[in-house]
Amino acid sequence: MRSDKTKRGLERTPARALFYATGLTRSSIAKPFVGIADSTTDLIPGHIHLGSLVRAVEKGIHAGGGTSFRFGVPGICDGIAMGHVGMFYSLPSRELIADMVEDITQAYQLDGLVLVTNCDKITPGMLMAAARLDIPSIVVTGGPMHSGNLRGRRLSLVRDTFEAVGRRQAGKISERELEELTMEACPGCGACQGLYTANTMACVSEAMGMSLAGSASALAGFAKKTRLAYESGERIMTLVRKNVTARTIMTRSAFENAITVDMALGGSTNTALHIPAIAHEAGVRIGLDLFDRIARRTPHITDLLPAGEYFMEDLESAGGIPAVLRRLVAKLKDNPTVTGPSIKSIARSAEIMNEEVIRRLDRPYHREGGIAVLGGNLAPDGSVIKQSAVGKGMMRFSGRAVVFDGESAAMKAILAHKVKPGMVAVVRYCGPKGGPGMPEMLSPTGAIVGMGLAGKVALLTDGRFSGGTQGLCVGHISPEAAEGGPIALVKDGDRITIDIPNRRLDVNLTKEELDARRKRWRKPAPRIKTGYLARYAALVTSASTGAVFKTD
Repeated sequence: MRSDKTKRGLERTPARALFYATGLTRSSIAKPFVGIADSTTDLIPGHIHLGSLVRAVEKGIHAGGGTSFRFGVPGICDGIAMGHVGMFYSLPSRELIADMVEDITQAYQLDGLVLVTNCDKITPGMLMAAARLDIPSIVVTGGPMHSGNLRGRRLSLVRDTFEAVGRRQAGKISERELEELTMEACPGCGACQGLYTANTMACVSEAMGMSLAGSASALAGFAKKTRLAYESGERIMTLVRKNVTARTIMTRSAFENAITVDMALGGSTNTALHIPAIAHEAGVRIGLDLFDRIARRTPHITDLLPAGEYFMEDLESAGGIPAVLRRLVAKLKDNPTVTGPSIKSIARSAEIMNEEVIRRLDRPYHREGGIAVLGGNLAPDGSVIKQSAVGKGMMRFSGRAVVFDGESAAMKAILAHKVKPGMVAVVRYCGPKGGPGMPEMLSPTGAIVGMGLAGKVALLTDGRFSGGTQGLCVGHISPEAAEGGPIALVKDGDRITIDIPNRRLDVNLTKEELDARRKRWRKPAPRIKTGYLARYAALVTSASTGAVFKTD
């Protein structure tokens, strides 16, 4: 066992004394040591209940013949951090989480890991750590939140709070109605109810084989989730005994399967950051071009929030990710999973219980998958858009640019009715370096929808979007403005053309004009010059490579 390095032999006598001081017995010290990375926190509704799941995991580990050790991992809720300086810290927290899990696991030479997570950057951070460490690992996600309800209408966070801000500003709802929605939209624990980033990453984790079958859509606070946590604790002991390590599961085939499921679901564009970053840690190169190739051959077969009408609870009732795998089985590559059966075996044994929630491949909601990758002279290294959330009439769009150097200025202009139909709002200096931290833009995009501008304007950014974004919103534009990318050279009034079918994002300027503007461009001073964010900005790479840290 790896952990023998910390506990066996004459030289480890002091270490054993310290372990005994924690209450361990001779028999428990002799067993495999399994770490439980615990992201429980009072600050995030998606994580307030994780302590009970950790207890279930502990029981499973003990039943399976192991000794468990909890250690804490931080978490940031993008919905709470959004729209202020807190959002600069969200994506950078992914690297912190990966490093913290690595630090504890290596310091104690743990034999296995159960990664208890749910929201935003916490799940990808933990998966990155598992891939980097390459020891037996299982991910336990906390589950989706149940829908809210107001007078018989189901509610969700994005539609009924973020978009409600725009509706209130436009005078479409009263202050009292807004407050009612605020109170009822999120009824309790769990990840926000639609296919936003947290639930998308839970689906990705299950699709790549790193969570037990059925985990992703099992609802927070329900007994099924507790049973899956217990079974994960038991299962990790089998993986430890057989030395089934994370990279045994996280092969190139696993990542391609995860992207295929993501495209079929119409998940968050944040996967275009996280899947390449996880793959990077596993020694597998995944570029944006792979997302686009898979999207072109994978129909979009669900209609989940934010762009659709169904909730995660509906996906759960329809059979969850195993049912989605069954629909896609001919498009998947067989691969091992932490569950035991291969991914195709899980798919073939699944039952599809709602033909409308999970449609057949020959009658999809859209012919192509959820994400498209656009190139062109405004995004030479690529950009991403959730094309499944764009109306048919906006698949090609051309308009005059109105430029903002940051999200705050854009939000003020939108709420002041200064972004008008036919315009392309360009929000820049929001990339990994320029943000710093590549802040999400759900507040501006939600306001656009709420104020009735969806289908009438476009929004472009070198930042990123929440999984809750819908409409003609292009993000991850690379190179970013802080690196002198073409988005830094755009001026008010420039004509921009977005052509999703042909995968183009262009500003109507000649190469000579762009070169001339580039010579006049001056790199702005960093927004933040001290602390973790200053170090992050110095080390982080482009969004087109997953915004991972440079290692040379």
